[in-house]
Amino acid sequence: MIAILLFSCSSLASWAEGSWGLKGEADSFNTDPQPEFQRLPRQIVVSQRSDSKPHLTDFVVKSTIFSRYAFTAVSSTMVNRAYRPKDAIFQMQIPASAFISNFTMIIGKKVHQSEVTRKAKKSKDKIKEHSGKNDMDSEVEIFTVTVPLPARTKGIFLLTYEELLERRLGKYTQVISVRPMQIIPKLLVEIHLTESSGITFLEVAPLRNSKQINHHIAASPPPSTKISQTRTTAHIRFAPSITQQAAISETGVLGDFIMRYDVDRELGVGEIQVQNGYFVHYFAPKDLPPVPKNVVFVIDTSGSMAGQKIKQTKEALFTILNDLRPIDHFNIINFSSRIKVWQSGKLVHVIRETLRDAKKYIFQMSPSGGTNINDAIQTASKLLKDYIAQQDKRVRTVSLIIFLTDGRPTIAEIQPRKILNNTKNAVENKFCIFSLGIGKDVDYKLLERMSLENCGVMRRIDEDSDASAQLKGFYDEIGTPLLSDIRVDYSEDSVEYVTQNVFANYFNGSELVIAGKLINSTVDNLHVQVTASTSDKRLTLEADVMINDTRKSSDNAKGRPSDAKLLQRAWSYLTVKELLRSRLKSGSSRVKEILSDKARNLSLEYHFVTPLTSLSVTNSGDQSSAPTENVINESEVKAEKAQALQTLSKPDSTSLQERKKMVVVSKTSADGDPHFVVDFPLSKMSICFNIDGEPGNILRLVSDQESSGVTINGQLIGAPAPPNGHKKQRTYFSIITIIASKPSRSYIEITPHKVVFDGRDRLILPCDKTIEVQIEGLVVSVIAKSKVTVTTQEFISFVILLHQYKNPAPYQRDHLGFYILNSKGLSSNAHGLLGQFLYSEVQITETAVKTSGSARQQNQTQAEGSEKSKGSVAMLNIKDRLVPVVRKQRRIYNGQQQVDCWFAKNNAINLIDGTYKDYLVSNLFETSTSSSNQL
Repeated sequence: MIAILLFSCSSLASWAEGSWGLKGEADSFNTDPQPEFQRLPRQIVVSQRSDSKPHLTDFVVKSTIFSRYAFTAVSSTMVNRAYRPKDAIFQMQIPASAFISNFTMIIGKKVHQSEVTRKAKKSKDKIKEHSGKNDMDSEVEIFTVTVPLPARTKGIFLLTYEELLERRLGKYTQVISVRPMQIIPKLLVEIHLTESSGITFLEVAPLRNSKQINHHIAASPPPSTKISQTRTTAHIRFAPSITQQAAISETGVLGDFIMRYDVDRELGVGEIQVQNGYFVHYFAPKDLPPVPKNVVFVIDTSGSMAGQKIKQTKEALFTILNDLRPIDHFNIINFSSRIKVWQSGKLVHVIRETLRDAKKYIFQMSPSGGTNINDAIQTASKLLKDYIAQQDKRVRTVSLIIFLTDGRPTIAEIQPRKILNNTKNAVENKFCIFSLGIGKDVDYKLLERMSLENCGVMRRIDEDSDASAQLKGFYDEIGTPLLSDIRVDYSEDSVEYVTQNVFANYFNGSELVIAGKLINSTVDNLHVQVTASTSDKRLTLEADVMINDTRKSSDNAKGRPSDAKLLQRAWSYLTVKELLRSRLKSGSSRVKEILSDKARNLSLEYHFVTPLTSLSVTNSGDQSSAPTENVINESEVKAEKAQALQTLSKPDSTSLQERKKMVVVSKTSADGDPHFVVDFPLSKMSICFNIDGEPGNILRLVSDQESSGVTINGQLIGAPAPPNGHKKQRTYFSIITIIASKPSRSYIEITPHKVVFDGRDRLILPCDKTIEVQIEGLVVSVIAKSKVTVTTQEFISFVILLHQYKNPAPYQRDHLGFYILNSKGLSSNAHGLLGQFLYSEVQITETAVKTSGSARQQNQTQAEGSEKSKGSVAMLNIKDRLVPVVRKQRRIYNGQQQVDCWFAKNNAINLIDGTYKDYLVSNLFETSTSSSNQL
């Protein structure tokens, strides 16, 4: 007899054939041989007559945690001692964040092994129909199998799932459900923990049956718990006797076994674990001063919030207000059918008087009316944006909206898609939205996507437990920002397939996790650079991390991957999670399909059950079918995950040749030593000047962040001067960065050999290949070994020439040339060494020079090619400033074009606003307005 089971993590799938019945406990006994299989909402409880149950003889959970990645195996044995078949029910609560990786049933002598398969399109349609159901947003999911167990037969059920433990409030927490539903002879929970950096904190909390999470439990662990610990390892064993089980619960529902721990960490770039060529980087700095925050609380006061919900919300807000720091600013908005703002048009300081008035305002909130989510978010966004715009840009703050609701939109705009679009347009990547939903009537998919699209997270609050404590606990997680605008980079050409490495904020007690693959797994060290903003400065951390790669597999644990593959699986877990989040955020059906394909392929390769895959179980006699195909295409280009978000295209060969031969007529540029050229079309002339900077200097070339959202910086590299040269050294641009905040925030870093594109994800384009990438209105086009063109908002384009040498002389360096191709989209407020001239007009005048004492100046002017008559010098009139200039010629575009220009000496003094030192910035991704912009 062959049985086939289809399982998905978010919808019910039926069996194809067989004689077993797998069904939910809420259903009556089904004599139809078609079994069912599903994850149930956690509120459904097993309810069957005791005389119809097979006897459970053992329930064993063994978990291995290696560097935060947990692999958990569950084994349960049931015996049917009756002389007729009986339904055996295997049920296990698992964390909602976990992926099931295997399920096996051994019924009698037959083994039924699982396979992860591609979900049929019909199942995908079901997911869409059930979007917003709370079963996909719960903290736990319930895996349930009901199968007829033949008479006098034993059944063994084996389930494995995997998860990366998340750090919250300074601790990692593993929760294992111990609910066998019977008192059993053998019950065992065993955890093996390994953390090479050292374990600094370890506790086992009392068993928990409610949903409330208390992170500060000091009570003793459950009876029979044994803990042994070294500096880097821990072994925890929970094996209660029958008497101890009965004392805890006569029904066999013991509750959640909770283990919490933390690891040793030092100030620096963080901890990097490497195995078999894969790495996971954990970054959780400590002892940093809090960053001031601007927070707007948006609270639902519609009629459905009446009663316990509004009472617990008020209690939580009273406590949260007390935790605000004097450096913070805040406001409160409550909404129902109408929107009410506590302090109109501003955020207020945290002082005794404002806290007192705020608490009075909260106390007087009275639930009534409908739920106008759209207008509430729009009001809060405008309030926060206006406040941010008025603040000193040098003061670093973190801005966020904390949004709470218990229902779906019922007033004004009620379409989720339109609400999401309106929210995204209102926020403009300037702050984050953190959402909380209370109860079962919330559109959790709307809240989750709204938070994901705006650098926040969504959390579900269970109204049946202590909602006030849950609300306060969530605020504690985000209440202390320590860093903002974090970016993590690794050695050039040393890593690939890197997960998210740009983060909006880092909160105290949390952790940033990045995973990737080493291109060369035999390297001895990895260079890591972390840049971020603290409360008062821009922080850069760098280190060469020694790689201790454990390449030998360890097979001492049965039923799980070897220790040497756990980090590889951690990388795949993080990558699939990131692809699924990006899929949820995307509004494009084409992009969604690309993301789905990549997430599905990776899920199939690593045997993960996700919303895009199904679990099928067959018996051992059905192994003649073809093996599962490896659907990961190894020939895919670098950074597969990030490319899933893009439209990647290679133009046809004819157009490429035409584009490579085409010379773009754009004179405004910074190329060579560097030589600056500015074209003034209205004045029908060009101006040129040099900047003699120092190696390592970073120059602001264009700054228009406030209007078009574009900033361009360039870093100089030094080189010896050629023989017989008049300079001691030369400088060239080695890196050019383009920061674009519209339509979404993106970072582009260009070197002579690669283009690194960081938006919501990372993409690396080699400069020796021709390729074009289009992402949400931004286009990056690379012509192999020739140039890179970046276009944003259609009317802003830049060309970066690639100067590469096959056999460079000692004074030659690979470098870049920067050209402004189209500046129509830049505003008249644009600044920078080049940007300040885009809308200026200039004029050449002659100034008479006295004969006495001017002979040397006249001779020098004539020698330099001045076309002016004796007794006068050429003066450039710009912004009511007079600048002496002489005629020169410059060659641009690798010498293909010659420009006649008026040359201003002495580092362009009086030509540019201020001095060139005013255009120096602290790092390549700095966007703040320099002092010169205000001259």
